[in-house]
Amino acid sequence: MNTTSDIQKRREEIAVNYFRMVDAGNPAVIDIFTEDAHMFYPKFGIARGKAQIGAFAQGLGRGIASLKHEIESFTVLSSGNYVIVEGAEKGTTTSGVDFPDGVSSFGLFCNVFEFERELIKRIYIYVDPDFANTHAEGVAWGKSVQDSIASL
Repeated sequence: MNTTSDIQKRREEIAVNYFRMVDAGNPAVIDIFTEDAHMFYPKFGIARGKAQIGAFAQGLGRGIASLKHEIESFTVLSSGNYVIVEGAEKGTTTSGVDFPDGVSSFGLFCNVFEFERELIKRIYIYVDPDFANTHAEGVAWGKSVQDSIASL
């Protein structure tokens, strides 16, 4: 029997609501973070505090015109102060490229949230930030490995 506490359930709700707010471009998303929150994003690094997290979000918005997380298919796990969300996302870059393409871009992500009471203290986002497949060297490597596997 699952005996997830009320606070864990509330934290799961907050984590899922984070994605709704991000998808809507709601600037109030910053209000669900602690003042000293940390955020990690690949190829960017770590943002410290609400101001840096907000600046990161604005910078990401300069490259992504639309973003939609497939919330209904999330896997959400929690333990103690942590909530982990695994899922998929899709969208369009500001240059008009739809993602994922299903060839070398798959739109999969995993976010690890650490909470302090009912606020996000830390969020580490694990995603391929090459939404438009412009990282030619990485795409070529993946294709070469796929080709070698196909011959097995």
